[in-house]
Amino acid sequence: MKNRSIALILFLLSGCVAIGASSLDTRFGKPEPREMSSGKDASHYQSEVKPLIEARCTVCHGCYDAPCQLKMDADLGLLRGASKEKVYDGTRLFGAELTRLFTDADSTRQWREKDFYPVLNERQNTPKANLEGSVMARMLKLKQAHPLPEGEVLPESFDFSTDREQYCPTVEEFEDFAQDYPLWGMPYGLPGLPEQEQDKLLSWVRTGASFGAQPAVPAELLPHLERWEDFFNGPSLRAQLVNRYLYEHLFLASLRFENAPDVTFKLVRSSTPPGQPIKRITTRRPFDDPKVERVYYRLWHDPSSRLAKTFMPYALNHERMDKWQRWFYDADYMVSKLPGYGAEVAANPFASFAQLPIDSRYRFLLDEAEFTIMNFIKGPVCRGQIALNVIEDHFWVFFVSPNTMNPVTDGEFFERNADHLRLPAEAGNTFRPVSRWMEYASLQEGYLKAKAEYIRERADRLGRIDMQLIWDGSGHNDNSALTILRHNDSASVVRGMIGPNPKTAWLIDYPLLERIHYLLVAGFDVYGNVSHQLLSRLYMDFLRIEGEMNFVALLPETEQNAIIKSWYRGAEDDINSYLNRYLDQLPPTQVVDYQTDTPKAELLQALAQHVAPSQADSPHIAPLQWPEPLAKALGQLQSTQGVAASLMPEASVLLMPDEGVFSLMRTSAHSNVASLFSEQDRRRPQEDQLVVTAGIVPAYPNTFWRVDKGQLPQFIAQVQKLETEADYRRLKESFGIGRNHPQFWEISDQIHRDFAQQQPASAGLLDYNRLENR
Repeated sequence: MKNRSIALILFLLSGCVAIGASSLDTRFGKPEPREMSSGKDASHYQSEVKPLIEARCTVCHGCYDAPCQLKMDADLGLLRGASKEKVYDGTRLFGAELTRLFTDADSTRQWREKDFYPVLNERQNTPKANLEGSVMARMLKLKQAHPLPEGEVLPESFDFSTDREQYCPTVEEFEDFAQDYPLWGMPYGLPGLPEQEQDKLLSWVRTGASFGAQPAVPAELLPHLERWEDFFNGPSLRAQLVNRYLYEHLFLASLRFENAPDVTFKLVRSSTPPGQPIKRITTRRPFDDPKVERVYYRLWHDPSSRLAKTFMPYALNHERMDKWQRWFYDADYMVSKLPGYGAEVAANPFASFAQLPIDSRYRFLLDEAEFTIMNFIKGPVCRGQIALNVIEDHFWVFFVSPNTMNPVTDGEFFERNADHLRLPAEAGNTFRPVSRWMEYASLQEGYLKAKAEYIRERADRLGRIDMQLIWDGSGHNDNSALTILRHNDSASVVRGMIGPNPKTAWLIDYPLLERIHYLLVAGFDVYGNVSHQLLSRLYMDFLRIEGEMNFVALLPETEQNAIIKSWYRGAEDDINSYLNRYLDQLPPTQVVDYQTDTPKAELLQALAQHVAPSQADSPHIAPLQWPEPLAKALGQLQSTQGVAASLMPEASVLLMPDEGVFSLMRTSAHSNVASLFSEQDRRRPQEDQLVVTAGIVPAYPNTFWRVDKGQLPQFIAQVQKLETEADYRRLKESFGIGRNHPQFWEISDQIHRDFAQQQPASAGLLDYNRLENR
């Protein structure tokens, strides 16, 4: 009886859709997929319409987590339209079909075959049809007809959770959607557009929503493209292996040239050589079998808008090419045979790239260490609480110096232990995550034992280890220390040591940095099944512990156990057993002559002093430093702890007119982060703190604050007196810019302007999907 009822409902719903389609077909003709046009004048669209779409639409519709897969960060995304399938689905048993824009289909018609439906009219090109046949236009008009209700907080009928059910009506379903959810017009859960902006967008849709010709690559860049594509496609075996390595680490990069920094490129695999049109090789992962005799690495012009959550700038210049030439081509080594693409080799960089000098690989990763880490912060893996509860909310990262490496003996060590360093990507969409996890746990322990013995042998030969063990950026590279911040279900990484002394810190060496990349970037499949994603998350526990233990090894041996136990309070028995075995085999690597009874603070201070010269006057770190006139007040704000800090949002942006923008981030304390589930049971809000920086760090703000300079003492006093949710509500009423604030879009525009002015190298459109409703 139940099945019959469900079938009847589905039949009735399909009938309603059919009626809607029939009505539109009768009035405006059958839909025909629109393809990107060429040759038309695009000046009006580029100067007037696209910036408006970016500022009002793309702030919610960009990247993999765009609602209904409607990516409005690219014109082609608007033509592709929307889908009822989610990319992020932590419950699917089988890997999903790939739907990467620019990659997995070559035309709008092909996207229609993958069940994407239009949001712009695809019937007759008349003003009436263009408006009535456009989901985008009707969503805008729905918001205009039904503005948000007044009040500081929107009703519970709005769901802003990242895992919410998504309602993705086609134009044929729109009448029913509008009747059931009249308040859900676009922008969803935000104020409607000002009248002039609404008219501009609707006028564009009414006249056919033309994009015109896509912007061409500036002529002055063509010689640079030719030079770099020649570099990426040398014919020798050495060149082919080097460029395969470079590609597998740069495929997410926003590649740029200094004389046109706003034009970005992606490094892609192609079956065609330089000088011919790119014929893209599409595989699930960057190291999968290309199924061609020769792979070419090409620079593809990326027309997408710049999103703060995905923008990872990487400069291609003479200095970069000279370094790569020195590290990979001037070094004395042989490449006798190219590795295959079988999963057991391709998913393991210690096997596939064993012929490349190990110190050269490490120097390449360190040279842009922030970018290397940023790949798993801004890549597709880092979305959702389960993906991120593997790391603490705030920690600093330091690196082992590449000068400590012996290219011959270290290379031989990692080649001998390549099997120990296998990664879950080799298993693909496995259905046996537990047995696989046990296998990798055993391999990890085997590697750690071999590593400890190897380090002891080297230490006996080299004598006392000192601070030269730690990379100091070669005196000038400001990637020498990083800060990582987790904001519940998103994260950030910046250069320098931001915030007060963190609970934990990591010391990363080459094998750890490489495995993080192949676990969470190159080897992570965002379309993979639940077992693949679970296994990746579980394996990351090993890597986090390894980074922390590398740091703990620098502390006095008598203090190590107490420090690590304080980081893993209440951890499960198997974790404690693992930690104890790890501690028992930590090699002696103390680098400081400790003089106090607070060795961790002493070590952090020594490390900060060690890397300080490389970070002086850094154009990346300077914008994050407090202005001197505000330093005392902002220091007081950052000292907020306990309940008051716990009531603040995970990540918020403070706008101070005439002073710029600042970031307020809550570090949510936990007894430990060693368990996948029951995170709330491990929360310790009485230990929460705030981290305050100049500039914008989080790409997904939870709220905005507007505070005049003269109001800053009052704002700080109210923050530090927070005790209840009612107190927070009063703070929000005084200084907050909530979702339905009448000045929301005005403040949003000001924040984006200040962001671009203060941090021109990294600024992009913020994402508003995590704005709170409280």
